[in-house]
Amino acid sequence: MVVAVPKAYMIWWHKEANRQKYMDDLARRFLSPENSTHRKYEALRAHYVERLPLDEAARRFGYATGTLRNLRARFREAPETPFFLPDRRGKRPLAPGPDRDQRIVELRTGENLSAEEIAERLTARERLAVSATTVARVLRRAGLPKLWRRTPEQRAAGEPAAAADRRRLDLAPRRLRTDFGGLFLFAADLARLDLDTLLARHRLPGSGAIPAGCAVRTLLALKLWGIGRASHVMPETLDEGLALFAGLNAVPKRSTLTEYTGRVDPRVCPALMDDWHAAVRGLGVAFGGGRSFDLDFHTIPHHGHDTLIEKHYVSKRSRRQKGILAFLARDADARVFAWANATLRKSEQNDEILRFVENWRARTGAVPAELVFDSRLTTYANLARLDALGVAFLTLRRRSAAMVADLLAAPPDAWRRITLTNIARQYRTPRILESTVRLRDVPRELRQIAIRDLGHVHPTVLLTNQMAEPAARLIDRYARRMIIENTIADAIDFFHMDALSAAVPMKVDVDVQLTLMASALYRLLAHRLGNGLETANARTVFRKVVRASATIEITASEFVVSLGRRANNPLLLNAGYADLREPIPWLGNRALRLRFF
Repeated sequence: MVVAVPKAYMIWWHKEANRQKYMDDLARRFLSPENSTHRKYEALRAHYVERLPLDEAARRFGYATGTLRNLRARFREAPETPFFLPDRRGKRPLAPGPDRDQRIVELRTGENLSAEEIAERLTARERLAVSATTVARVLRRAGLPKLWRRTPEQRAAGEPAAAADRRRLDLAPRRLRTDFGGLFLFAADLARLDLDTLLARHRLPGSGAIPAGCAVRTLLALKLWGIGRASHVMPETLDEGLALFAGLNAVPKRSTLTEYTGRVDPRVCPALMDDWHAAVRGLGVAFGGGRSFDLDFHTIPHHGHDTLIEKHYVSKRSRRQKGILAFLARDADARVFAWANATLRKSEQNDEILRFVENWRARTGAVPAELVFDSRLTTYANLARLDALGVAFLTLRRRSAAMVADLLAAPPDAWRRITLTNIARQYRTPRILESTVRLRDVPRELRQIAIRDLGHVHPTVLLTNQMAEPAARLIDRYARRMIIENTIADAIDFFHMDALSAAVPMKVDVDVQLTLMASALYRLLAHRLGNGLETANARTVFRKVVRASATIEITASEFVVSLGRRANNPLLLNAGYADLREPIPWLGNRALRLRFF
């Protein structure tokens, strides 16, 4: 029997079926996420809310079990990470009309802001949502032209930064973004070295707003980031991360930093240098014990006109010009600068090597075991004094035309061939001619080693008081001394040791001291990382490891710096930087924690 179905029922049934199909289509939007953030949210929700086992939740949302396990670990570490866009309620759109247009024109004519800056100002500060495209359209209708392309320093000048004041440092819980995240790799070492106490011991100047520690950390941050000159800090004054590294609410302006270097008493620099290196050695890093040092001069040019500045030879320009002569001593094993003096006059430069020996003996209780330098560093009389002090030295001898002629006239069988151990050397089997010579002002004979087949036209002549050392070791050792020229060039280029801000010779002392401190911090980092970075220059370590932006999260007890993904992050993890929990005194003794993604 066929039962007649009322037409009204059929219509209702089709509507209900269509409605159910429509609801099912919408439900699939939740059950089949199409973007990674939604899928991660649903998988974690199924695991934690629906109590599904990890493998079942992974299978439902198309994850491998190991992948979902890693997502779970990251979620446990940072459960406050938002899954959804922030609520924009409270920001009212700026309605089209005279009021909106007038406000946009006021910001352009009054503060000379660009369209992007006006949109950011209205959205962030005045809570009025408007796009940069809309702002540009309003400005165009008002007859205002586009701004010229401006430098970062000019753009930073459009939004004045707060005055630097330690007392206004805000450590309230919040999150911020910084381009200087890699600087905090050095913060723990500065805390262990107790820089503030070290500076207070030597009475470096400071004020209530900018104490000595904050001023020095700011200047040191410029060296560590390769900015170097205080005049180049202005584009970064609005980066709160750089200010936090120094312990300030804002970065001091360039005139303040430049003036600070002139307020430091130059007489405290040598004592500060000694205490700094003692503190660095106390960190337990396997630095050299001062057995062998490379010595050299470097001229820091001055391009002004001042009669107080003497002329010295500048190797990179192959000429003499006005500048400050700096003496540098580098520990050959640790590759760190151990001594520097930038107050030399021509009459004092020959005796600076003796002052270094006396300083090192006062610092460590023993004279250096070996000094390696070139022929123009000191005099024959000072070689005799070094020999009397029991200091082994290795240097080049200046070649005269007569000396070269005598060496070339020696019979071929007088020269003997040796093999050098440095496998990277191109000329590994040179010929040598050894003899003893007596020099003017030197009471005893010294050992002379003439070397041929090193790629030079004329023989190279080494002079030493090490009579029993194998010739191959001495030649290899002097060849390694040439690296100091590359190291000094790196310091000049990366740390901006060439930056004379004035013709006052004493002010360069502070710059050289900051260069020594920055160099030591880079060597500490490089020694911990290993894997070939121990011998890399500072620019390489900066490029591979330090140059990284970060998100900083300030909590009541921690200062969490989350560094972005970098290819060399595994080196930092292997060195234990992820396990770091070091209280930072200038950040309210909050524990510094580094995170890597």
